[in-house]
Amino acid sequence: MELGLKDKVAVVGASSKGLGKAIALGLAEEGAKVTICARSKDTLEATAAEIRKETGSEILAVATDVSQPDQVQKLIDHAIDHFGGIDILVSNAGGPRAGRFNDLSAEDYQNALSLNLLSTINLCRAVVPNMRERGGGRIINLTSVSVKQPVDGLMLSNMARTGVIGFAKTLAAELASDNILVNNVCPGIIFTDRIKQLATGRAEEAGITFDEAIANMTKDIPLGRIGDPREFANLVVFLASNRSSYITGTTIQVDGGLVKGLL
Repeated sequence: MELGLKDKVAVVGASSKGLGKAIALGLAEEGAKVTICARSKDTLEATAAEIRKETGSEILAVATDVSQPDQVQKLIDHAIDHFGGIDILVSNAGGPRAGRFNDLSAEDYQNALSLNLLSTINLCRAVVPNMRERGGGRIINLTSVSVKQPVDGLMLSNMARTGVIGFAKTLAAELASDNILVNNVCPGIIFTDRIKQLATGRAEEAGITFDEAIANMTKDIPLGRIGDPREFANLVVFLASNRSSYITGTTIQVDGGLVKGLL
């Protein structure tokens, strides 16, 4: 299937590793020009070199902390200056710390909102004017299955990521007349550093091994396995493409059947 992504310009958040890296690679494989960002400059540059080598696509690496509004604006300005505009925004950030209500401070809540909700809002505020000038675009927000089925012990993620859904649903309606499509994609249990971190924490809490914790996380997945980042990236790449031209305002999980809700 021809996706129509050749020479499109994308910005992908938190893309030095994990889901963001898989998405950046998937877009580059389709011929898109991609700006990647993360806080660690060295890791980011290594990822950029790897994707360039594998795909031959032009990759711009900009060290950015997306929880900082001024850095978000500089990221988008840099991408526009370098490539001439932006067609695709993949809003993504690392997850906030794990914890239950009694474990968390007021500062923890504020940090989670800055990292996961406000970063999405600020990225959209920075990129939408340029997408309007270009006659349209795609915004895809990475959240979590926690927005459909809250995850025990992840109070901050359950709280902040749900806010992204309300923001995006409203934004999708407001931007539809500009041909800017806004969708959310929710990873379930995908094998990334985040899942390794959660499994390690659960193993320590329950007094079991890491492998046992992974097995416990897998048992509720109907497909019987943890997902691969590329499997998740495939949906994001599709939503970024011309083939998704009548899809906006949706929240889709990639979870192997984990979420039990009907919607």
